[in-house]
Amino acid sequence: MRVFIVKDYEELSVQAAQIVAGQIYVKPNSVLGLATGSTPLFMYHHLIRIYKEYGLDFSEVTTFNLDEYVGLPEADKKSYHYYMYDNFFRHVNLDQKKIHLPDGMAASVDAECLAYEKAIQECGGIDLQVLGIGQNGHIGFNEPDEKFEAYTHEVKLKQDTIEANARFFADISEVPTRAISMGIKTIMQAKKVVLLANGSNKAEAVYRAVCEGITPEIPASILQLHQDVIVIIEEGAAQYLKDRLTFQQKEKILFFNKIHECSKIIAS
Repeated sequence: MRVFIVKDYEELSVQAAQIVAGQIYVKPNSVLGLATGSTPLFMYHHLIRIYKEYGLDFSEVTTFNLDEYVGLPEADKKSYHYYMYDNFFRHVNLDQKKIHLPDGMAASVDAECLAYEKAIQECGGIDLQVLGIGQNGHIGFNEPDEKFEAYTHEVKLKQDTIEANARFFADISEVPTRAISMGIKTIMQAKKVVLLANGSNKAEAVYRAVCEGITPEIPASILQLHQDVIVIIEEGAAQYLKDRLTFQQKEKILFFNKIHECSKIIAS
């Protein structure tokens, strides 16, 4: 796990976009796992900028989104379908046939979960998975639990997740209580993972995910076992890391930050 602490949300977004763009440059037919919410929003804006200014080609890319609310049609402005098309998909040259999101209006949610998982596997799995982290440590909509859910599944959302997402709705009563989410095993099978964390409200979850034991009570902690994870954290979300990391952990973060600074100098 490589940890980079950056000064603000803008730098987090730029660095995340550069990683995604680099993946596409290296492998034009990459399979990307994509996240929604406020954290990756500016990453998408920067990817659009790279597409327009530098000709980043998305035409061979396949995408799979992490999750979708159950009961929201694609045209609903609060759905993740709408979010992705409004903020990213319609602004770049993605092949519409290669865009995948769970269908929250499926007649059978169980059948939709199985079909979504099959589609991911038929594409050979995910090359690069982008993740945010919830205040309770969730990734995707994999909520704290007594066990890790392996594959794409239906989730009953925790109250704190509902409350956190209420800012996107007119009233908390409008927030869906169930969702379809890619599972932990599917996420862990991605060849590379980028975890993004922004805001002091995520600081405790970040610390527990990065520094404490692996437990389904903090789903993001499972990423400690992944062979290729980059964690990009802005300073507010990193406040407990700075205060409570062991000396060895601090030295490791400083080391990777130095590499990161050198890479920016070389790139310029």
